[in-house]
Amino acid sequence: MDPGVYRFRDKEGRVIYVGKAKSLRSRLSSYFQDIGALHPRTRRMVTTGASVEWTVVKTEVEALQLEYSWIKEFDPRFNVKYRDDKSYPYLAVTMGEDFPRAQVMRGAKRKGTRYFGPYGHAWAIRETLDLLLKVFPVRTCSSGVFKRAAQVGRPCLLGYIDKCSAPCVGRVSPQEHREIAEEFCEFMAGSTTRFVRRVEREMQAASSALEFERAAVLRDNLGAMTKALEKSAVVLGDATDADVFAVSDDELEAAVQVFYVRGGRIRGQRGWVVERESEDVASLPLLMERLLQQVYGGESSEGVPREVLVPVLPEDAEAVEQWLTELRQARVEVRVPQRGDKRQLMETVRRNADQALARHKVTRAGDLTARSQALQELQDALELDEAPLRIECYDVSHVQGTNVVASMVVFEDGLPRKGEYRRFIVRGDETSGATVDDTAAMREVLMRRFRRHLAQAEAQGETLTEGSTTAEVAGEVAAGGTAAESAGDPGAGLPDTPAGIDPETGKPRRFAYAPQLVVVDGGLPQVNAAQRVLDELGIDDVALVGLAKRLEEVWVPHQDFPVILPRSSEGLYLLQRLRDEAHRFAITFHRQRRSKAMTTSALDGIPGLGEARKKALLRTFGSVKRLRGASAEELQEVQGIGPALAQVVHARLAGEQAEPAVNLTTGEVLE
Repeated sequence: MDPGVYRFRDKEGRVIYVGKAKSLRSRLSSYFQDIGALHPRTRRMVTTGASVEWTVVKTEVEALQLEYSWIKEFDPRFNVKYRDDKSYPYLAVTMGEDFPRAQVMRGAKRKGTRYFGPYGHAWAIRETLDLLLKVFPVRTCSSGVFKRAAQVGRPCLLGYIDKCSAPCVGRVSPQEHREIAEEFCEFMAGSTTRFVRRVEREMQAASSALEFERAAVLRDNLGAMTKALEKSAVVLGDATDADVFAVSDDELEAAVQVFYVRGGRIRGQRGWVVERESEDVASLPLLMERLLQQVYGGESSEGVPREVLVPVLPEDAEAVEQWLTELRQARVEVRVPQRGDKRQLMETVRRNADQALARHKVTRAGDLTARSQALQELQDALELDEAPLRIECYDVSHVQGTNVVASMVVFEDGLPRKGEYRRFIVRGDETSGATVDDTAAMREVLMRRFRRHLAQAEAQGETLTEGSTTAEVAGEVAAGGTAAESAGDPGAGLPDTPAGIDPETGKPRRFAYAPQLVVVDGGLPQVNAAQRVLDELGIDDVALVGLAKRLEEVWVPHQDFPVILPRSSEGLYLLQRLRDEAHRFAITFHRQRRSKAMTTSALDGIPGLGEARKKALLRTFGSVKRLRGASAEELQEVQGIGPALAQVVHARLAGEQAEPAVNLTTGEVLE
């Protein structure tokens, strides 16, 4: 009857499902009873699984936390996935930096940064920020602009018009600037009344002292704060901090909306869409539990409000409430509002969810149809046994045989899988030094990719025979076995780690899974060269095609004529997207390497001066120009620069012809 968390793995060792249970024995037994009575998606998960492992924990809250961390780490395909219905911008303040910066940010949240929002549009953030910079002149410039201003000793335009306190030139100290940033964060977090009253008092005091210019500035600041506050509607009492959730759903999908209320005002709005075919969200209580896990799992204590208002209580409401309380380090209440202003606000949020679900259905209907049609067209045109659910595309980039690189992009189910993208530095024949052409580069890349895969697959096949299968686990669970007698043992119930999985991280290795289709950029010569690689390695279960740019022809190995797909074909469009994405990824990597190779400095080539010491010198003096004017004694003050090396650097930068040789190990000058 112990609580815990369990993981199902497929035959290749990938984690395909993570779940938690109050009683592991009861939950695991339920998967291995009458399989026909299971939810269709659960049935597919059980039949796909090759092994199961579990960890016993002490409390249900620990199970909730461990389940969330595993879902984030392994991204299991059978767990519910909440997709943002759009990309939301946040107003972010980088409190982790020495000089905090206010800016617009999207994407994953970063440690040490405070976020406010999300907002519906980035321009709304910029308008609000522009108004409040008069009152809270926090830094908004990039790191490059900040460093350049510090070097020349002049602030940027915002510093001259008093919309920045200009810490770059020492107008305020780092501590004073941090205090400005903290006050700005407090205002954005909802503590608005205190600041408004303080400005009013200061304005009245300045007026009484006949300091009318200062009073006018404070009056303008008060107007800016008032205007910024007017942009967020007052919906609840001044002291109310709450997140209000609402759901609109049907048999297949559900749309979730949340309004973030801080200080009684709506500070942001966000939405997600989730498919209802998973057992995880078969009921609304389960859906709410999974949703709250996702929303608050990565939040700091500042992101969790006093109240979480939901349309239905999560399945394990007490554990969720205790978990949120631990996150916030203060009491958090999860409840369903029954009447009053909070109930009315939830109805408003629900209407937003209704509209979001309607918009999503219109968009998704076309997207799903197009992707399914594209995969079906490729299967038919290339005479494949099954639709190519995993497609890999390769491209080579170089300039006249220099800085040769290649890219591998992966599409699964017609969508980019960016976590699986790979970049290659093409080595060529390093002994001969001959120029590498596209065909030779493609051969090398494919050989490296599939040799690695075959080696892992061979080792994996040996290891998998030693692991526990789902049938064996079913027998153990039915017999009353548990993962381990000691609670919290992370190794409890674990089979041997498959070779396709990194034993340290539990994540798939770099080339653990083979594609159903490989696409190369080029015509028949490139395709035949790629096919020879597969033939040499004995790979006969991977289809191969090439896409020629000139007429968008699809070439198949050892065929004199290409496959011509109609210009309006969804299959051709998918191949073009793959080719263009591989080209973009390859040329970006090539430009990075070319730029790095072309970057030179007066410090390059100085004996004994490595990258770390170069950075230390530039960090201390700011530029090579200032280094040229420094004496050898001043250079010695930099950490890692000894007397001998300081003389060498000073001699090189001063343009002296005779440079003493230096022992790179001891730093001594050689006679």
